[in-house]
Amino acid sequence: MKKLIIFDLDGTLLNTIADLAQSVNYALSKLGFPTHKESAYNFMVGNGINKLFERALPEHRRSKENIIRMRQEFLSYYGKHNMDKTRPYPGISKLLQTLQQRGTMLAVASNKYHEGTKKLIDFYFPEINFAAVYGQRERILPKPDPTVVFDIMNDTGIPKEEILYVGDSGVDMQTAKNAGVTACGVTWGFRPIEELQMFNPEYIVDTAEEILSIE
Repeated sequence: MKKLIIFDLDGTLLNTIADLAQSVNYALSKLGFPTHKESAYNFMVGNGINKLFERALPEHRRSKENIIRMRQEFLSYYGKHNMDKTRPYPGISKLLQTLQQRGTMLAVASNKYHEGTKKLIDFYFPEINFAAVYGQRERILPKPDPTVVFDIMNDTGIPKEEILYVGDSGVDMQTAKNAGVTACGVTWGFRPIEELQMFNPEYIVDTAEEILSIE
C-alpha cells in the first residue's frame, strides 16, 4: 500500500450531483436561462465551478459577466443546500477508516471551490484526520494542472513514488499523470469507464474495498 492516497471529492468520495444540479438550475432560473436535467450535469462538472457555469449557460450567453452572475447566485444557494442529498458513496467511510487505522496518510484534491470542499469533508468525514484538504483556490490552476498534488506532496513530505491518486474522471487521471503519481480510476462516479480507460491508469476499481488491495 502507498504511504499517501489523494482522493478527488465529487464523484469519488461523495455523490454531490443532485445538489450541484439543483443549485445550478436555481441560478439559471434566477437569471432567466433554461435549466438542465440532473443527468446532464455528470458531464458538466469536474473542471471547477466557473467551467460548470460556462457549460450550463446557453452557448450564446457564455460571457464573463454571466459567469460572475451565476457564481453569485449559485454560491448563496449551494451554501445552504449542499448537503440536502449529498452522501458518501457505498463503502467510502469504511475505506477511509480502515486506511487511517493502517497508518496510510489521506488527502483530498478537488476542483470544487475550497470553502465548499472543506465544509463537506468536515461534515461527512469528521473522524478522518486528513493530512491536507484542497479545493480550487484563487491563483492556483485547477486540475488537471498538478499544482494541487505538488502542494500536498510538500505538506506531507511524501515522494511521488509513494502516492496513489484516486478519482472518477479523465481530469483526475490526467492530473495523476501530470504529477507523476500512480492513478486509480473509480467506476461509481460521474463519468463512464471508457473515459478513464482513455488515460490508461494503473488501476480501475468498481468498489471502494478494492482500493485496500492496491500495493
